[in-house]
Amino acid sequence: MRGLSGQTAIVTGASRGIGYAIAERLVAEGARVVITGRKAEPLAEAVAALGGPEVCLGVPGKADDPEHQRATAQQAERDFGPVTLLVNNVGINPVYGSLMAADLGAARKIVEVNALAPLAWVQAVFGDPARSGAVVNISSTAGQGTAPGIDLYGASKAMLDHLTRGMALELAPRVRVNAVAPALVRTQFAAPLMSQGEEAAASRYPLGRIGRPEDVASTVAFLLSEEASWITGTLHIIDGGGRLT
Repeated sequence: MRGLSGQTAIVTGASRGIGYAIAERLVAEGARVVITGRKAEPLAEAVAALGGPEVCLGVPGKADDPEHQRATAQQAERDFGPVTLLVNNVGINPVYGSLMAADLGAARKIVEVNALAPLAWVQAVFGDPARSGAVVNISSTAGQGTAPGIDLYGASKAMLDHLTRGMALELAPRVRVNAVAPALVRTQFAAPLMSQGEEAAASRYPLGRIGRPEDVASTVAFLLSEEASWITGTLHIIDGGGRLT
């Protein structure tokens, strides 16, 4: 992808799954990447697998912790140079079930991590009006309509989609901001949604399979690159044609 080589990127929640695949793709394209995650040990393992400290660093912490956000941005700049690329990948869904039975404390945490933390990361990285670059927020098709059992999660992603458009307008032309909304992707996070097995889950998609982390990573790499230099404020749905059925 044109324009990724030599860039410094932060990818949140990248010790495994979609975040790891995104970091892997960015490293392959020549970027230097700082990844985050809650636990130090799996983060260190991911850094080693991605190529070690010459191309990748790990900073453990909670995505919605302001001090962690500032420390990560500072370490990225200190070790690799000014951050020009940001991928907000962290997402949580600690509750499943009826909205009428929802724990409102858990609901607030979902919004805090899935919607407000990405805004805070953009503030931390691109709050200085002298900074320019590109942001991709990882949303979900759950935010495009009702999502029985995970409607709190879907609502938080719908909020993230709206914030994406607002940030894109406010930060233009110096920072481009887009979002990617995957459907079901083969990750540990999505395992509870495949209780009937992967084959049954895949039958819902016209392309005959569920998503792979690499499917998301390739779209993210494109949106961060110069190939997408006239794209901002958009939501890219990756769902194997699921919305067609």
